[in-house]
Amino acid sequence: MARLPSFPVEGGCLCGAVRYRLAAAPLGVYNCHCKDCQRTSGADYSASMLVRRADFAVLKGETQVFDKTADSGRVVRQHCCAVCGIRVFHEPLSTPDFIVMRPGTLDDSSWAEPVGNIWTDSRAPWIAIDAAAPSFPGQPPSREPLLIAWQKHMGLVA
Repeated sequence: MARLPSFPVEGGCLCGAVRYRLAAAPLGVYNCHCKDCQRTSGADYSASMLVRRADFAVLKGETQVFDKTADSGRVVRQHCCAVCGIRVFHEPLSTPDFIVMRPGTLDDSSWAEPVGNIWTDSRAPWIAIDAAAPSFPGQPPSREPLLIAWQKHMGLVA
């Protein structure tokens, strides 16, 4: 079982112009296989970490903002470093109390292990999905199964 670090933790973009602090444990970590995540990450999927907006603060730097209509039809406000272009986080405008961070931007992401998947219908055909992990072919009606699975994995709930 992975262990949570002591909070707060920090992270930032590739060039260091944008730095942030996460004051408390995230609600969950999962992989997204949608075409938008594939394009913005340059990989076949990206890890997503759902956090409460109140627990997240940009410490320095400016982000360039791009509003994107996702495959689900929802608008997602993406925040990228204005200098190096790395996408650090995004705001799903349909859920304003939350931020979706990229755990790879944490200074230490060793504990942020994804436990499920969304948009699996868009995944690369060679990516194997664990049948025991909560997974969804598109946008899940609720992230609750993903969040519960991650919290169990981290020993936060029984």
